[in-house]
Amino acid sequence: MQGGTPITKTGYEAVEKELSHLIKVDREEIKMAISEARELGDLKENAEYHSAKEKQSMIEGRISQLQGVIASAKIVDPSKMNSDRIVFGATVKLLDLEKEESVTYQIVGDIESDSSKGKISFQSPLGKALIGKEEGDMVIVKAPKGDREYEVESIEFKGN
Repeated sequence: MQGGTPITKTGYEAVEKELSHLIKVDREEIKMAISEARELGDLKENAEYHSAKEKQSMIEGRISQLQGVIASAKIVDPSKMNSDRIVFGATVKLLDLEKEESVTYQIVGDIESDSSKGKISFQSPLGKALIGKEEGDMVIVKAPKGDREYEVESIEFKGN
């Protein structure tokens, strides 16, 4: 995927929202907490100050990470796609042959992946195995507890 790191439109909007909150709310709150902790006196033994500085470092790190995501993002709108094969942004219904039950995943970017919400990274083992497959194809995924076998039941492209 040339031109940047792929991310769905919904994922991009979530990153923008988190970044805005970090800059406008969290960053300002931590500045106030540091200022208040400074007023307590000796900074060497001031737990509140050190805790606030550590939190500030984490906030600034996350801001930097999200700014990097936005700078390199290539926004993909799955609802505007159409393919017979699984590509980034597709929502895929799979039959887990071992458990004999269906599971549904959307193929998304790393920053927005959350398997508990049915979103898996295109760079995950399952995501990599699915890319390029069609309905009816068998997919074998190497997993720590042994190979997992799936059958592609359906492929959809919808907004998320």
